Amino acid sequence: MVSRNGAVIVIMGVSGAGKTTIGQKLEKEINYKYLDADDFHSQSNKDEDRKPWLESLRDVIEEYLINKKGLVLGCSALKKQYREILRSGDPDYKSEGYTSAVNFVLLDVPAEVLIARVNKRAAEGKHYMPASLLQSQLDLLKIDESEGILRVDATLSPESIVDTIKEMHPFQSWFQS
Repeated sequence: MVSRNGAVIVIMGVSGAGKTTIGQKLEKEINYKYLDADDFHSQSNKDEDRKPWLESLRDVIEEYLINKKGLVLGCSALKKQYREILRSGDPDYKSEGYTSAVNFVLLDVPAEVLIARVNKRAAEGKHYMPASLLQSQLDLLKIDESEGILRVDATLSPESIVDTIKEMHPFQSWFQS
């Protein structure tokens, strides 16, 4: 698979949505590098102050775009202000109309499915966030329709989700078989 250089796909959503699974599968399918935003957290970022964390992610995005490389970033990006910081990693970003090489895909999952996923991962020792905090994340998730965030039904199989993302505008023109 050959991909267009210099673009970023942010796979976003709350805990349990499948950001890591989908990001890693996309990395293999479209030959973009996958990075997990959680790997950039310091302890203070996990607690209160997210701005330095988001700015470090913005800087990584900028580096990939300047070097004309493709990046898939798994990041919750729950608030519009967080997404704005990430978008600003595009040196050519214009906030009016959300024109950017940084594109967001929301993995949309019903709350009851998320709770089951997070509980399963916690029981397996694979996730640090308890399901009890999931509602606060759902409450924080605010999508402004004018942002052009693409939504994917994340109750589908990972393969179907990746295929759906690849077929979505603007991505369909980025990838060639």
